[in-house]
Amino acid sequence: MDAFSEVLSGVRLKGAMFFTAEFSAPWLLSTPHCRLLAPALAPGAPHIVVYHFVVEGTARARVDGGPEVELLPGDIVVFPHGDPHHLSAGSGTKALENATLLQRIATGDLSPMQAGGGGATTRFICGYLTLDPLLCGPILEILPQMLKVNVRTDREGHWLEQSILHLIEETASHRAGSDAMLAKLSEALFVDTVRRHVAGLPEQTTGWLAAARDPVVGRALAFLHRRPEHAWTLAELATTAGTSRSVLMERFTRYLSDSPIAYLTGWRLRLAAQALTSSAKGVADIAAGVGYESEAAFNRAFKRAFGLPPARYRREAKESANAREPGPPA
Repeated sequence: MDAFSEVLSGVRLKGAMFFTAEFSAPWLLSTPHCRLLAPALAPGAPHIVVYHFVVEGTARARVDGGPEVELLPGDIVVFPHGDPHHLSAGSGTKALENATLLQRIATGDLSPMQAGGGGATTRFICGYLTLDPLLCGPILEILPQMLKVNVRTDREGHWLEQSILHLIEETASHRAGSDAMLAKLSEALFVDTVRRHVAGLPEQTTGWLAAARDPVVGRALAFLHRRPEHAWTLAELATTAGTSRSVLMERFTRYLSDSPIAYLTGWRLRLAAQALTSSAKGVADIAAGVGYESEAAFNRAFKRAFGLPPARYRREAKESANAREPGPPA
């Protein structure tokens, strides 16, 4: 059991590969903000995370206004917050037409798109995941605008890469079940990327991911996420995590700038907000489900955290979701 797995177990990641390319230098691929890309990839999704996986050749990646990062074979570059970004190779690059790219995405065509100026070739795969930013917040919010790791450093990464390449070939030939398997590998690739990022964090790093890696705080977080409705006390949590109250409080505060019980309160309210938008349960039932004995106390805490009482939050979230849904065809 670990905190990272406990969060992901409730997030319901949904992934897919949506584009493959063989571009010859010079070339430039610009990806808009995820809010603009979502209608083509995952209509109605509250948030999507886009990533690109370089299979062969080299490229450069950057977010708007940021520095360029060199990409080598085996590199995966992830944009956790859906920021507009650019991939390119060569000098004097000419942007590829987005209309052509969107057409291929819309038709589900995973055969490699070939374009560019005739120079050195870069092969890469593009994928995305949909997730709930509320439930994935502990992980998502601490990640940088652009995250890069290389999967060719061990046997597990090689297996993942070869499996993805094999399934893309199968999907292009319309073999039954390939899309579903590719979706699962897309999710696995994202999880593996974040795990590698966590493993490479400097020892002095703070924040949720570093806390989840710490043996003491990580155990405590895992128990809080597994049983958020439980009436945890600091003493019981420390005993369950195999440490003392003073050690748990000191380490928890060092990484997260908050006490375990304050953290639990925030997580319960995130769970409640997600339940308000995804279920028809009454407010009282949702409050009880996340550990509140009093609906009035829950209402007060929820309004402090989200600026709206639960019923109004649910109504406005539903209106926002309806606005994201695609309309009838013209």
